[in-house]
Amino acid sequence: MTLPFDLQLAERHLAASDAKLAALIARVGPCRLQVEALASPFAALVESIVYQQLTGKAAKTIHDRLVALFPRRHVNPRRLLATHHRRLRSSGLSRAKVLALKDLATKTLEGVVPPLPALHTMDDEQIIARLTAVRGVGRWTAEMLLIFRLGRPDVWPVTDYGVQKGYARVFSRGRLPSPKLLLLWRAAEAPAGRA
Repeated sequence: MTLPFDLQLAERHLAASDAKLAALIARVGPCRLQVEALASPFAALVESIVYQQLTGKAAKTIHDRLVALFPRRHVNPRRLLATHHRRLRSSGLSRAKVLALKDLATKTLEGVVPPLPALHTMDDEQIIARLTAVRGVGRWTAEMLLIFRLGRPDVWPVTDYGVQKGYARVFSRGRLPSPKLLLLWRAAEAPAGRA
């Protein structure tokens, strides 16, 4: 999927805005963000829920077993709701994840989880509010969908350990910042009265 913004222009803007970012960009090289095509928010969130708190290999195994339970390996909300929890558990899912997947299916059918065309018309906070209404889907999961599935450029996942660790290396001499600090760090750049 093509990004909805010019990545090279964004890199040049960041480099021109901050000397530490410029040095980091020069050292690391160009951004290699890959946006995966999003067939449906439901399918993406099924995968996200399955992968939570597991190693990639274990999560992939469980996800493969889960989709194998359905005709043509296509999990949809109605089929998932009709599948007995014991059958879902047989794929390796925990009880909590089965409950989360069932809630996701229900909320997708109810329209709480927007269909893909609707997502493209919504702003980031609207999407986050709708997705986090689903059991087992927190802000971080919604932010990952915004970044890696929708290619949204202005998402700042302040609770992400990688973001915190990167910020610590570049801006705070190795001390991990709090999410609150990460939310406020741009305020120092704003002209007086506009923070």
